Amino acid sequence: ARPMDLSGPTPVAQAQLVKQPEITWLEPVPDGRVLPSVADPAETAVSRETVRLAFVAALQHLPPKQRAVLILREVLAWKASEVAELLDTSVASVNSALQRARATLAEQAPAESDAANPLDEEQKELLERYVAAFEGYDMKALTALLHEDATMSMPPYDLWLRGHEDIVGWMLGVGDVCRGSKLVPTVANGQPAFAHYHPDPEGGYSPWALIVLELRDGKVAGMDFFLDTPRWFPLFDLPERLEA
Repeated sequence: ARPMDLSGPTPVAQAQLVKQPEITWLEPVPDGRVLPSVADPAETAVSRETVRLAFVAALQHLPPKQRAVLILREVLAWKASEVAELLDTSVASVNSALQRARATLAEQAPAESDAANPLDEEQKELLERYVAAFEGYDMKALTALLHEDATMSMPPYDLWLRGHEDIVGWMLGVGDVCRGSKLVPTVANGQPAFAHYHPDPEGGYSPWALIVLELRDGKVAGMDFFLDTPRWFPLFDLPERLEA
């Protein structure tokens, strides 16, 4: 799940960081871990969107067996017989689980977001403006890029915020320690993402979060800050720190 799936938004005045097991949350994954190497950019873009939808939908709505079958069959393109062998079940059971999973997803489709790879010129400009606003800690410029109902979450904490007022309230309150940060672009779950490096009192910049953005209709609809950087930065081949 995501924090937004488990509770309502928290007003910034009542915000508290309550840590949940990391396994609770939908997590970021590098494209190279789940996508085949293909030469056709169009096929790659379709594969990325398939992965994004499968991970989001499966982790939110499906029981474990159906989730496993869906990802193995639809994302990783395993044969039904291979899945049956792995799960110690029959081919008929695998096919039945896949049929039920597809039916559930048809009824509970995840929220659509803009295709993010490859980026079009409008998206590139949006992300450049996001970097400039975040690194400059310009809240007026930042909120101009966010939908009115944009969300912000910080796994492994269950806190999440919605809307300009609460997001800015957090950023200028507890989150003010992020002023002066640097962002390095990457891709996670087929979506644009940034390695967030925090100013280090001893000089340079140290890892702080992996930010995964959700884009919709030319603006940012969601910002997920994954804070377990010792886990995520090596997985994404990101630098251990940035020099000043």
